[in-house]
Amino acid sequence: MSSVNILTADTVTKLGPEHRGSVLVGASHCGVYAVYLAAVAGVNALILNDAGIGLEAAGIGGLAWADKLELPVAAADHRSCRIADAGDTIADGIISHVNQGAADLGCAAGMRVAACAERMTVAPVFSGDVPQYGEARFVLRDAGKGPEIIGCDSLSLLKPGDDGRIAITASHGALIGGRQNDSSVNQDLAAVTFNDAGIGKDEAGVARLAVLDERGIPAAAVAAMSARIGDARSSWETGTLSRVNQSAEALGAKAGMSTQEFAGLI
Repeated sequence: MSSVNILTADTVTKLGPEHRGSVLVGASHCGVYAVYLAAVAGVNALILNDAGIGLEAAGIGGLAWADKLELPVAAADHRSCRIADAGDTIADGIISHVNQGAADLGCAAGMRVAACAERMTVAPVFSGDVPQYGEARFVLRDAGKGPEIIGCDSLSLLKPGDDGRIAITASHGALIGGRQNDSSVNQDLAAVTFNDAGIGKDEAGVARLAVLDERGIPAAAVAAMSARIGDARSSWETGTLSRVNQSAEALGAKAGMSTQEFAGLI
């Protein structure tokens, strides 16, 4: 029996030394940046969420990237388990895609996540060099024409001083671990958008919208097939809304509207 630990994490943005050398069942999307964070943390193998696959297969973009590092990675079907909920992922998840490294270990689409993770415990110790891969934060519109609009590839790039700004983020719209008190958005934003990550099981990919309604923050999700998850500029340039909360709807927002049209309502 392997001595390698199988660990879980609702988000790969908060990995620590304890994850090094483990097989990680994470619940972030399987884009390049999420896989990069896990590789930097030194995991031996990784399972994430396919996030609805999405535009240009961005939701599983980390699979081929990880193959260059010889890091086994698989993605769980977003319809089988809730994105951002690792407990649900390992309990109910079904694999939808694997990279070559994972396939070489016997992992395959249709396999249960728990069984795939067990196969991964025999993966070689990962010790490769990880090339730098950063996320971006940038200004899309200066404050002179209304609230300043910022683009953030990840919610983790929001800052305490962002109150009053419109944030176009490319993170999924799920609650971390399904927790209603998820504090990933602490700022009093004028409005915010997310990627719907295919919406998925129990509509987890857009669960944050209702929570932000309780704070009176207009929020919307763009369809995963309209914009690359993890890429805020893509959300701004080609994003089409799939869901809006009541606060956004009261301003005239609706499904089918572009991200830029939504921002223009604020």
